[in-house]
Amino acid sequence: MAEIKIKNRTSREIITNKEDKLTLFLYNNVLGRFLLKILTLKFISYLGGLFLSSRISMILINGFIKKNNINMSDYPNVRYTSFNDFFTRKIIIDARKINLDKNILISPSDAKLSVYKINNDSKFLIKNSYYDLKELINNKKAKEYINGYICIFRLDVTDYHRYCYIDSGTKEKNNYIKGVFHTVRPIATSKYNIYKQNTRSWTVLKTDNFDDVIQVEVGAMMVGKIINHHETYQFKKGEEKGYFKFGGSTICLLFKNNIVKIDNDIVYNSKNNIETIVKYGEKIGNRLIK
Repeated sequence: MAEIKIKNRTSREIITNKEDKLTLFLYNNVLGRFLLKILTLKFISYLGGLFLSSRISMILINGFIKKNNINMSDYPNVRYTSFNDFFTRKIIIDARKINLDKNILISPSDAKLSVYKINNDSKFLIKNSYYDLKELINNKKAKEYINGYICIFRLDVTDYHRYCYIDSGTKEKNNYIKGVFHTVRPIATSKYNIYKQNTRSWTVLKTDNFDDVIQVEVGAMMVGKIINHHETYQFKKGEEKGYFKFGGSTICLLFKNNIVKIDNDIVYNSKNNIETIVKYGEKIGNRLIK
């Protein structure tokens, strides 16, 4: 079975997760890959989204909480009207502290984080698959980020699926790229270039302290929509930028060269193919002060 190594920053414990049997079947079996082609059709994802937004889907909530050991004390005690209503729930404000120091780079979400330098060929390696920045954002702006960093935040179904702005500033319009819904779980990268095939939305954030940052939201299998609240907009650090509907999803942040210093533990873990658990608003690096 494929294994995912994840490190807890507080306890320093390394957790090894195995891919579930269904995911392995879909990607490693001829019949499974045939079914995957059907499951990733846009109208199938649309129908799945309709069901998950219906009142009938409420029956899934308690089992999902129990199976994934979700700490519901972080969330208001309310009655949810559908599974998607539950999945996109808002967290209690005090459950996530936003580091507002202007020199501190924060995580935009709860996630499992990997960080890589962007090489001169505009390609980078993630879980044994190579990705081209031009394919990721389909724009010539990608070349401005050579020798910078790409931060990849993998949200699984147990994570809080809302995300915030990493700094104050202004944003450009959202750029939406249609694609095929494939899972963003690590096993998928050995079979498919998911960042090329998945639906994604990207924008340039003209931040006050980290220069122009490109943020990319990547949808996954059974995610009907990536919901971004704003088009052109003036934002504040820690303000909610948007959220994902059901499914595992990914956020990528692109930084130019000599802009940020990522925390040493995250860089070390990434070099050793270990993801680092981070929380919404948590420090993950510093601004390089020139």
